Amino acid sequence: MNILARAGAAVASSVRGVGRSAIGVLEELGALTILSGRIFRSFIPPTLDGRETWRAFYKVGVKSYAIVVMTAMFTGAIMVIQAGQFVAKASATSFVGWAAGFAVLAEIGPVLIGLMFSGRVGANNTAELGTMVVTEQVDALRALAIEPLHYLVAPRVLAMVVMLFLLTALGDLFALIGGAITSELLLGVPMRVFIQQVVDANLVDEYLLGLVKGSVFGLSIAIVSCHFG
Repeated sequence: MNILARAGAAVASSVRGVGRSAIGVLEELGALTILSGRIFRSFIPPTLDGRETWRAFYKVGVKSYAIVVMTAMFTGAIMVIQAGQFVAKASATSFVGWAAGFAVLAEIGPVLIGLMFSGRVGANNTAELGTMVVTEQVDALRALAIEPLHYLVAPRVLAMVVMLFLLTALGDLFALIGGAITSELLLGVPMRVFIQQVVDANLVDEYLLGLVKGSVFGLSIAIVSCHFG
């Protein structure tokens, strides 16, 4: 009986733990949904502070382009190295541009750029907003009849969505440049031939899909970082 009682208690404890975890997840999802609705409402009509908005654009975008360019070029190089192993065995180096271009533009490029953006901008935004809450700067804004959501949150969300879209567009181009350089150095495929392969592959849809992914990643990073900040 003692064994059965202990087993029953262990099962009950596990069920309670799962239940608490599920409730916690639902609470966070609810809070994120409410915050998203409040942010979208702040844009109708736009009530953003111009100076804070431009500051957010500069901090989010201009200060991030260097790491995005480096990440993108290495991503393009790695995609060529990976694809080159297979096309070289099949003596089909004419497909290396298509393979690397498709992988970079549609999948790997937006994901890795989003990860770099999340690590640099998202974490910084969470820490900055959290510090402002702890030091009562947010309360000071409310005391001055300034809505923190309009002054602090909405400009950052707009900046992250727009700038990650632009950074993804820029990063994709540099990824192709990195891939072209690597293809010439390692596979003997001239850069102009690599670029022509990408152009002939007509990857416009994949490029646009990657830009949409970048915008969605930017919105997700912005809302989550502002919520936990």
